[in-house]
Amino acid sequence: MKVKIVLISFLLALVAGCRPIPVVESPPVDEIHLAPPATSTLPGPTPTPLPERTTYLPGELVEYTAQTGDTLPALASRFNTTVEEILAANPIIPQSASTMPPGLPLQIPIYYRSFWGTPFKIIPDSLFINGPAAIDFDTISFAGDTQGWINNHREYALGRERSGPEIINLVAKNYSISPRLLLAVSEYLANALSYPALPESSIDYPLRFRSPLSKGYYRQLLWAANQLNIGYYQWRTGELLELELSDGTLERPDPWQNAATVSLQRFFSLIMPVEQYRYAISPEGFASTWQKLYGDPWQGDQPHIPGSLAQPGFILPYPAGESWAYTGGPHTAWGNGAPAAAIDFAPAADTSGCYVSNAWTTAMADGLVARTEPGIVILDLDKDGDERTGWVLFYLHVETRDQIPEGSLVSAGDPLGHPSCEGGEATGTHVHIARKYNGEWIIADSEVPFVMEGWRAVAGERLYEGSLVRFEKTITACECATLDTILTATGNVDGRVEDLMPSPTP
Repeated sequence: MKVKIVLISFLLALVAGCRPIPVVESPPVDEIHLAPPATSTLPGPTPTPLPERTTYLPGELVEYTAQTGDTLPALASRFNTTVEEILAANPIIPQSASTMPPGLPLQIPIYYRSFWGTPFKIIPDSLFINGPAAIDFDTISFAGDTQGWINNHREYALGRERSGPEIINLVAKNYSISPRLLLAVSEYLANALSYPALPESSIDYPLRFRSPLSKGYYRQLLWAANQLNIGYYQWRTGELLELELSDGTLERPDPWQNAATVSLQRFFSLIMPVEQYRYAISPEGFASTWQKLYGDPWQGDQPHIPGSLAQPGFILPYPAGESWAYTGGPHTAWGNGAPAAAIDFAPAADTSGCYVSNAWTTAMADGLVARTEPGIVILDLDKDGDERTGWVLFYLHVETRDQIPEGSLVSAGDPLGHPSCEGGEATGTHVHIARKYNGEWIIADSEVPFVMEGWRAVAGERLYEGSLVRFEKTITACECATLDTILTATGNVDGRVEDLMPSPTP
């Protein structure tokens, strides 16, 4: 079979850098003005007693029950030990383990760190992400049953005017954070459901983050969602090990904690003085508001990340026989900072920057197109049409022109649209791709690695850096799109090239 090989003519220019959406950067600390916490008018629950932690001997084995999404490297980081020591203490765990089965009892060698924070857990991880637990929640209906100001709030957000509940749904969808959580944060900080009007002093900064670039509820919610994701996914990876409180003291999250709780701890530490922070993360604080709104968050919790999670087989996101450049190593899927779930590819071109391309980005696996928007295509691999369940591929910067219609069934290799600069910020025409499972962004370089045709994404020291590795071959990401960054697609999940070779002459 003869295959047309695309001639490569990449320019040495910045052609494919991107940020999924403009996000307000954090200002210097002296620009953040802290306000006292709101006092909800809703009735509260009875707090539960907390477990006690002691000082442990170096290497002492402690009991730990695996939580959804746990991995050995993250556990080793939190308990100040090593993966090798955990494996030695738990021979039942295979060397190739990816995610731990929720509920699995473990013995972990611990090396004590001082300044541990509270062991109180606020909400489970399944209620943090916009996943299966969010399917039965109707933000507009729930808010509409209250007299809160959020129902009458109107603001321009991403192309049109939206109500407060519609803004929550928009941010929840794009950041893949539970709308319940965003609504509860809005209630705790700004009485969004219990007060009929915002005080004049809170109109510009209802969620307490004061920066000239973050005025208004929509921009406040963008900042909040981005910070919540940073905390959640940095705990997932073991990167987040300490918090600096407003008085300059350090606090290290309890190693038994879960990602959702640590995310909330980090978030409140950014906007509150120490006394308010301690109250917010206690049973009487944000957890009380959650229970008033929704009931006990732990009752009926269903872990959303199973043990031994494995990615299905993927091909590269462009046609077999074509060569594109790997222009962005692992970086943020949506927003900035974390999670580093996305990677970038750019097609061959004789120009640089943002230009109209007739190249096609293609489906990396069979699926159903669950959502299309300007610049966005969501490919749902379990084909139930709901991006909150199962494996999902998120494509960004897909041009509206010729974009595949929502609801289309596709096979691996089918065209989805043209790479572009549409959606978010981009310095050049390309496609940005990330994975989700049950609503959780799956970090590209992790125990569940992003693999396409046998090429594994490996993170660099900074976002956008890194490489694709297959056996002894390495392709290093670069926005410059040089010949060294080029990768030819085969159309086979294992990267075999036989199908690209011409048939032998008889």
